[in-house]
Amino acid sequence: MASLVLSSLCFPSRKPCSLTSSLRFTSGAPTQSRFGAPLFVGFGSVSKRNGRTKASVDSRAYTLVFRDLDADDFRHPLDKQNTLLLRAIPGLNEIGRVILGTVTEQIMLLENIGSSVLVSENQLSELHKLMIEAAGILNIEPPDLYVRQSPVPNAYTLAISGKKPFGIIHTSLVELLTRKELQAVLAHELGHLKCDHGVWLTFANLLTLGAYSLPGLGGFIAQRLEEQLIRWLRAAELTCDRAALLVAQDPKVVISVLMKLAGGCPSMADQLNVDAFLEQARSYEKASSSPIGWYIRNAQTRQLSHPLPVLRAREIDEWSRSREYGNLLKRATQMSM
Repeated sequence: MASLVLSSLCFPSRKPCSLTSSLRFTSGAPTQSRFGAPLFVGFGSVSKRNGRTKASVDSRAYTLVFRDLDADDFRHPLDKQNTLLLRAIPGLNEIGRVILGTVTEQIMLLENIGSSVLVSENQLSELHKLMIEAAGILNIEPPDLYVRQSPVPNAYTLAISGKKPFGIIHTSLVELLTRKELQAVLAHELGHLKCDHGVWLTFANLLTLGAYSLPGLGGFIAQRLEEQLIRWLRAAELTCDRAALLVAQDPKVVISVLMKLAGGCPSMADQLNVDAFLEQARSYEKASSSPIGWYIRNAQTRQLSHPLPVLRAREIDEWSRSREYGNLLKRATQMSM
């Protein structure tokens, strides 16, 4: 079966959009390239200046590498739960054969590489090094990486059956993030490949974009299937945020990415405060804990392709303190930078 993976670290978005609007990595309504595997490639530690948290170039002499890492070692419980629910749906792969075909593959492939720059040892070598390093940490084969001119901060990955996966990162995202944050984005997208999110990710992304409706199904059944796919996609994003943390090895780096995509810009980057954003996340959690708040929160997030940034920040902060994450670090081996 054709497998076209469009993964992303993008922020919440809703339908619709045209087929040529691939996948986006930002918040708001879909525009040119919508979701996709965010590429995070090595970035720096978080320090404080004038009381504000700021990302800087990492000065560590080494990083931890996960030689025997398995996807289930960091898969989010909601991802596991929703994956089981999708597997129980009869005929899902057959639907995929209809949605994903040679034409769709070629459209996505040509659209996303026709006007981009291929990263290599001799072309944008710093980004190339970040990708290679992130893939090495997660013990996965690195995809090709392209840089595309766009004012929309975005990054995404495509994996077409029988062909090497490739990622796209927009120039505006490069300008917005530090190198360590970029590596976290790359790691998020590598997480989709590591977890073999595959065809379901593609279904969810295309449906979110409004590029397709499900053929041959009654309206109610199609709607329920779409809702299940989008619910799974939100859970899968939480898993890939964990992949970003495994590469960054500093929760503030990943949270800083989420904060900047929610409301950051290059000119004010040094004024952003990760701790304040975490406190904002706790405030949201408290405000939505009442019965009315719970209802509003569900209504707010039901049709979103990604969890809210504040919820993702809270999730990654909690996982960074967990025994599960600590045990993974203990299993890792050191690698010279």
